[in-house]
Amino acid sequence: MKAQKLIRWLCLTGILGLLFYLLHDWLGGMAYPGYNRMAQAVSDLTAADAPSRGVAGGLSTVYGLLSCLSGVMVCLVVDDLNVGNRAFRLGTYLFAVMNWVSAVGYALFPLSGSGYAGTFQDVMHMYVVTAAVVLLSIAALLLIAIGGFKARTLPRTLPVFALAALICMFAGAMSVNLVPAGYFGVAERLSTYSAVVFTAVLGWYGFRLFGTNRSMS
Repeated sequence: MKAQKLIRWLCLTGILGLLFYLLHDWLGGMAYPGYNRMAQAVSDLTAADAPSRGVAGGLSTVYGLLSCLSGVMVCLVVDDLNVGNRAFRLGTYLFAVMNWVSAVGYALFPLSGSGYAGTFQDVMHMYVVTAAVVLLSIAALLLIAIGGFKARTLPRTLPVFALAALICMFAGAMSVNLVPAGYFGVAERLSTYSAVVFTAVLGWYGFRLFGTNRSMS
């Protein structure tokens, strides 16, 4: 019983992770002279040569740990309560994997410098880690949305949040190449924050679902 209560409360680390991500963005920008959030990507704050790397990197690491922990706890809740249907459960598992790939991949391969310098490290960051994170996020959000709408016992708002996150992710990913350079950071954040915010949302629903203390199917 104590272990179940601990799992339930640890789901909320996703919300705490969102706070640390916001701090990494805000405090990191303050520690980076001349940083322009409207024009620059979040990942510039943790680049190898960024003056903000010490501040932003530490906060980003904590965010990664918390988001991974929340993702695993939600998977345990979904599995223990047999929540939803197969599509929904698979979606939550893939979303947890995405958080792990993001946390480990970006820690191993930060940008070598602001923007894109074309080094091996940058290629891994942009074309391997980011591609994997985006593909896993899309697959996970689609499955959670589809499975959530079909599962009558799940809260109706959960698949709506998943669909909203998916739309924001697509909008951000498509607009980074369309908006003026001065607004690149805005478009990039629309995509990035969609996954971060949904991690917190999923953690909250994991906390609520375990609180019902009954099986769902």
